[in-house]
Amino acid sequence: MRSIWSGAISFGLINIPIKIVSAIETTNLDLDMLDKSDLANIKFKRVNENTGKEVSYSNIVKGYKVDEKYVVLEDEDFEAADAEKTKTIDILSFTNEDEIDSLYYEQPYYLEPLKGAAKAYSLLRDAMRETGKVGVTNFVLRNKQALAILKPYQDVIVLNRIRFEQEIRSTKDMKLPKVSATKSKEVEMANKLIEQLTEKFDISSYKDEYSAKLLKIIKAKVKGKKTKATPMKVVHKQKDDLMSMLKASLEDKKKKSS
Repeated sequence: MRSIWSGAISFGLINIPIKIVSAIETTNLDLDMLDKSDLANIKFKRVNENTGKEVSYSNIVKGYKVDEKYVVLEDEDFEAADAEKTKTIDILSFTNEDEIDSLYYEQPYYLEPLKGAAKAYSLLRDAMRETGKVGVTNFVLRNKQALAILKPYQDVIVLNRIRFEQEIRSTKDMKLPKVSATKSKEVEMANKLIEQLTEKFDISSYKDEYSAKLLKIIKAKVKGKKTKATPMKVVHKQKDDLMSMLKASLEDKKKKSS
């Protein structure tokens, strides 16, 4: 795997040289945008909004609008805002993983120990597994400060980037029902339905079928075959009688299980 960053984990006075590789890969098909008339590739150009003329890359600058006017930023402005360049993933603290809401998780990476770092690497990995803790870390990736957690996953230490608090939108402007202080009969019935539908999570049982189906359709079109779209399921308006719907759901699950 190609590394995107190399440096060291700082664990107390211990430095563990590592490299970072992406833990994910896309399953999307690489589709091109074409002109319907002759199937020529579509090219995108940078044009001036006022003149409609194409602008060379060397003449493009970046700006931020303040009071309807643009403040143009120079290279030195970006350099001044860059996070302090470092090649260290500093473990700031350890915490319980369930204290970090899944809303903050952004992207996972694998950490691979460099030559001579295997012993220290396994020490940190096994200690986190034994204690059930994850490391809260700070590091610089592509000149930008990043927050992340370190956690053991099978034999590897995973670095999972997490969002900063200010990146999460507030829900104060949304029209949301209040959380009830008392447990209603409907909630008790919903709890029973949740229990009935609860099973051990197995990620391997869930597959991204869209790309496979699309590729199958492409291969069929190459052979001149046409495919039919699956009819969309119509979702009817929810009935107000939640209790009867919950009871029916419980009975339906019982029938399927028997």
